Amino acid sequence: MTFDLPALVTEFLEYIEVEKNLSPLTIRDYRHYLNNFINWSNKHHPISSPKQLTIETVRKYRVYLAHYNSPNGNLPIKKVTQNYYVIALRSFLRYLIRKDLPVVAPEKIELPKVESRSLKFLDREQVERLLAQPDISKDQGLRDKVLMEMLFSTGLRVSELCKLNKDQINLARREFGVIGKGGRARVVFLSDRATLWLQRYLEKRSDHYFPLFIRYAGNQSPTVNGEQMRLTSRSVQRIVVKYVRRAKLPVAATPHVLRHSFATDLLMNGADLRSVQELLGHKNVATTQIYTHVTNTQLRDVHKAFHSGNK
Repeated sequence: MTFDLPALVTEFLEYIEVEKNLSPLTIRDYRHYLNNFINWSNKHHPISSPKQLTIETVRKYRVYLAHYNSPNGNLPIKKVTQNYYVIALRSFLRYLIRKDLPVVAPEKIELPKVESRSLKFLDREQVERLLAQPDISKDQGLRDKVLMEMLFSTGLRVSELCKLNKDQINLARREFGVIGKGGRARVVFLSDRATLWLQRYLEKRSDHYFPLFIRYAGNQSPTVNGEQMRLTSRSVQRIVVKYVRRAKLPVAATPHVLRHSFATDLLMNGADLRSVQELLGHKNVATTQIYTHVTNTQLRDVHKAFHSGNK
């Protein structure tokens, strides 16, 4: 029986799409990582049998990854990125084992520890400076003001924000539903201030486009489809970066930094970790725990009370 590695990768990608309900972006990343493994195999270590997928094969691939240059530059990919390639490979091997193929057990493939990245977030004063930057007398500035208010008010992922349609928002209840990563549904709540700005923005919109956030550049013909007017994630990222520079903030903030700021703001004001997990749409509370080391008020109080520098 022929062992067709590319065909099995395709099967696996279909499996995680249909059975695991992973997001299109996650599937795209897995496809990229596993295609890299296929290309390496074709050039350096042809695999014609499942028994050739051994721990030694994986070791050689990891050596290759350690010297693999990023497609966008001449520098080796970072350790944390190398881990993503290996995580995808482990998931693929787990799928092959489900098919009773004799490949190396994924549990035997360890991931090296990498330095934890510092968590970036804006404090309240920095958030206020950022939100004050757009020129709200212009349609585009008002849109930018509202989308940043919503990012901070809701903790939405940028992809979730861009998918929103006008009719999804219940202004009376100040809430709406979203489908997040892994197809997980959650209710998202608007702050009083975000609600007021959103209402003002919607009242000023005279178009009939469905998307909540639309572009104001390019073709504005009435025949243009509403979906063609929808802001992309990349556009929102550029918008936030523009106002971060204008505000001269010391943090290189992105839409995801506003999501971090949302979570830290809640925790610093006394919200419990499980509630913040639900509001962020995290599958596991362990993911939410990355915020606790910057919001642990008990440790802060201990430091204030006992450190000699505070006397």
